[in-house]
Amino acid sequence: MFAILLAASTLVPGLAQPKIAPIKFTDTTLDNGLRVVISEDHDTPIYAIAVSYKVGSRDERVGRTGFAHLFEHMMFKGSENVGPGEHFYLVFAKGGSMNGTTNNDRTLYFEIMPKNQLDLGLFLEADRMRSLNVTRENLDNQRQAVKEERRLGVDNQPYGQAYEKMEELVYDNFAYKHSVIGSMADLDAASVDDVKQFFKTYYAPNNAVLALVGDLDTKDTLARVKKYFGAIPRQEPPKPVDLTEPEKTAERRLTLDDKLARLTRISISYRIPETGNTDARALSVLASTLGGESGRLYQKLVKEKELVTSISCFAQGRAGPSTFSIDAMVRPGKTAEEVEGLISEEIAKVLSEPVTAKEPERARVGMRRAAVSPRGSVLSIATSLADNTALYNEPNRINSEYEKRLAVTPADMQKAAQTYLRTANRAVVISKPAAPAAPTPMPKQN
Repeated sequence: MFAILLAASTLVPGLAQPKIAPIKFTDTTLDNGLRVVISEDHDTPIYAIAVSYKVGSRDERVGRTGFAHLFEHMMFKGSENVGPGEHFYLVFAKGGSMNGTTNNDRTLYFEIMPKNQLDLGLFLEADRMRSLNVTRENLDNQRQAVKEERRLGVDNQPYGQAYEKMEELVYDNFAYKHSVIGSMADLDAASVDDVKQFFKTYYAPNNAVLALVGDLDTKDTLARVKKYFGAIPRQEPPKPVDLTEPEKTAERRLTLDDKLARLTRISISYRIPETGNTDARALSVLASTLGGESGRLYQKLVKEKELVTSISCFAQGRAGPSTFSIDAMVRPGKTAEEVEGLISEEIAKVLSEPVTAKEPERARVGMRRAAVSPRGSVLSIATSLADNTALYNEPNRINSEYEKRLAVTPADMQKAAQTYLRTANRAVVISKPAAPAAPTPMPKQN
């Protein structure tokens, strides 16, 4: 009910905005380095457990891309006391759900279960943190699963290659220059010894954050966490990854012939600072202001000029250098050059003059909605607390970021845009439908 009332109130002009109640939590570090964040929410008799390991594709080395994501799959193949596939069965049999996800900066695992299954959730996560079952059979099985995932999501997907090529243009540092899913050759090259060393290095309690949210008692829950996780030994901390990037001095461009594409698509990305940087925050608000159906880009290119069928503007935040991106699908009969020219004009206007005071209002409505959304379920709260702690050492970011974004002014946006939305800092990838292959000639009949 609170979220519904809050969302409704944002649509009434002049109405004072109610404060969003902060998420309360405790933050404890065990002797072995495991950081434990617990938040009580007694609305429903369930709880969520999220484990965020501070390892993503940025931690990979040349020749082993895709390894962090491959390892995410490996974590479901059994441990000392849990057989292959049994993790899924035990959770689903108790009415729960579960999954895992990997990105550039971290790998996250989570479960949602009834409150009376707290011990089961803790046992399952602790057992695989302590004793993952690494075998050749498990590795080969999951290697093939990830390769198929790549085929479906990248190689045989329209514009799939463009995402990887854009990262190669935007970044110079290998940490972010390659995709999360990795290459086929590197997946094939992964060995059992690689997996064992990766597990020992990154899947240690002192390299993880455990968040628990739901119908829990904090004192009792912490005692159970210590019971299951307390004896897992810490490991030597991984060497910090250098995420620094040299300043770009010239625009980078690439045109791709995409045999699966039906329309030309133009993608533009600028390298911007890490999430949490004041300029990055201002650019994120600017992206929300320019994008969407009421934003300048949509109104100009979709409605007025009818050059594109769709256009989006967004900031992709990372723990290191991030991106400010624009994607547009070009209408049949129109050209990428026309579209790029108008986008450049709109960006130039932002550089020369701040957006109006009225324009960010729609973005602020979205920010209020985004601030409420993580509070909509115990899982979203748990994953937010786990990731904010693991990546930014700031569990309270779930409460503080909203106010910081609301405080961004048009002048802040213009200043950040002038610094980062420069042509020399831009990468452009144009994906064009490939010409159909010539038909194979029929053999001559004798």
